[in-house]
Amino acid sequence: MDVKISDRMANINPSAIREMLKVTAMPNVISFAAGGPSPEEFPVKELAHLAAEIFETDSYTALQYSVTEGYAPLREITKDRIKNKFNIGREFDDLIIVSGGQQTISLATQCLVNEGDIVVCENPSFVGALNTFRAFNAKLTGVPMDENGMDITVLENILKTESRVKLIYTIPTFQNPTGVTMPLKRRQHLLELAEKYDVMILEDDPYYELRYSGEIVPTLKSMDETGRVIYSGSYSKTISPGMRIGYACGCKELIAKMTVAKQTQDVHTNAMFMMIVARYIEQFDFDAHIRECCEHYKVKRDFMLKKMEEKLTGYVKFTKPEGGLFIWCELPQEYSGFEFCKFAANYGVACVPGTTFDVAEDRNNNCFRLNFTIPSLEQIDKGIDIVADCLEKFIK
Repeated sequence: MDVKISDRMANINPSAIREMLKVTAMPNVISFAAGGPSPEEFPVKELAHLAAEIFETDSYTALQYSVTEGYAPLREITKDRIKNKFNIGREFDDLIIVSGGQQTISLATQCLVNEGDIVVCENPSFVGALNTFRAFNAKLTGVPMDENGMDITVLENILKTESRVKLIYTIPTFQNPTGVTMPLKRRQHLLELAEKYDVMILEDDPYYELRYSGEIVPTLKSMDETGRVIYSGSYSKTISPGMRIGYACGCKELIAKMTVAKQTQDVHTNAMFMMIVARYIEQFDFDAHIRECCEHYKVKRDFMLKKMEEKLTGYVKFTKPEGGLFIWCELPQEYSGFEFCKFAANYGVACVPGTTFDVAEDRNNNCFRLNFTIPSLEQIDKGIDIVADCLEKFIK
């Protein structure tokens, strides 16, 4: 049968990260291709205890339909936590629990962006967001990155010349895939431009609490005095990605419309997992758990960067992130990151090619992304040796 795929989906490619998981399932492959936290940091015993407790005491709530806005205790816990710790949320804001941060991107786009409207984003950027914008037939305009994030001068030129910009999408803290963080002055400038040109900002911030060094930078949303910023937060990187529990904080009018949009997608977020997350934060020391994660990931980051400095210097340039999950590598301009990742896979190492995160999906993109949170120190040690050998062969 010849299935007629819709125009909006016909040219959207599968995520190379999801495809790369097929490679990493092969025996003896060392994966630097993941995008999540280490399973070693999943609070399994605590979550198992809470699941049993919920089934014993409140199975009806866990297994019955829930409200679209999210399990009320988790909404209130989340509102209080982000207000008290990060100054996120004003009187004009509201919050909805969503099925992972990815759904915030989808709902915000569905509610704000018409077909043919322009979404401005960092280039490179998160592939899940890029494909969402493409699926809604938005026009993507990429802004190049430097060591401080999005180039604000280029952004301003776009806002000056393009009349249909509806949304600026940014991952300002430990950006995916580059790992860089936007400094305070640039964040303030970004907010000023959004106000001046009447454009909404979607701040995607799943890594904010995973800081291992450097000074904390306020979120864009914490500086938002007009409702200009939609904040996408998540429990995926700090508790468990498989539970798919995220949240969106934005002006009440937009959150109300996103709630209606969510009813067309999945009705409500998984009730059982919302209850587990709420009780986990209530009954255990969530902040101590995050500190433990940061200590663990700092050791891995430092080890990987030291190893890369020893082995990869002269072959690639690479970022030195203060937190998050990723290191971004740049080959000499004439080489393809896509071809290098294919080459390295043959030697038992999986990396993600830069084309995955490229607004133009350019196969000549000369970059690739490495993850340091999931592989063990032994795998990092061996894997970077293999990457170095592959680079020597590939560049020759």
